[in-house]
Amino acid sequence: MTKPLADRIALVTGASRGIGYATALALAKAGAHIVATARTQGGLEELDDEIRKLGGSATLVPLNFTDFDGIARLGAGLHERYGKLDILVGNAGVLGPSSPIGHIELKSFTDVMAVNVSANFQLIRCMEPLLRQSDAGRAVFITSGAANKATAYVSPYAASKAALETLARAWAQETANTKLRVNLFNPGPVRTRMRATLMPGEDPATLDTPEQVAEFIVPMCAPDWTETGKFYDYKTRTLMSFRAPA
Repeated sequence: MTKPLADRIALVTGASRGIGYATALALAKAGAHIVATARTQGGLEELDDEIRKLGGSATLVPLNFTDFDGIARLGAGLHERYGKLDILVGNAGVLGPSSPIGHIELKSFTDVMAVNVSANFQLIRCMEPLLRQSDAGRAVFITSGAANKATAYVSPYAASKAALETLARAWAQETANTKLRVNLFNPGPVRTRMRATLMPGEDPATLDTPEQVAEFIVPMCAPDWTETGKFYDYKTRTLMSFRAPA
């Protein structure tokens, strides 16, 4: 039986753990070849082992997401090897400092913006030509409720996710008349290392796992997904449109 994502090439950033790891596995299970990027070599090798157990295949790319030239080299390498990209999951991100704004150093702020915004900007620039070569290019960026709640004490993270959302929405409008579909996914509180860092007293058993979340990301990567410029809220299982403030 043919798998739904057979012969499709999927790039997943931040794939060494958490939601990125689980999404890469879920996409591989659906038949996609996974191009997995992360800083952590060991996590990528563990992912590769698990994908192989599923009968799938992966290309591992150890990459610091602030290496913008490295992102460009990755795009060139994918062009040379495959000539296209079918799926992009922009998951890599950092939490940054948890502190009042006035106590946060400028470098800490710019470091968060570099990973969560600038790197995704470079990713879009370098991967759009490849996604346009696909018969059904799909891009999904992982965001956070902190973006619209303007959550106190994590202002760099909240600001970066708000910027990412606007960047993705603008890209969706620019590509609305193409075969490329661009959307955002908000997982909400999930049992990840980032969540444990932010909420150390929280019982992780009360949270859904990355594997549960990933099952809802996979359909947004499929050729039959037609929506673009939308926001999927995992907690409410709702696909939402953006509206101007009332």
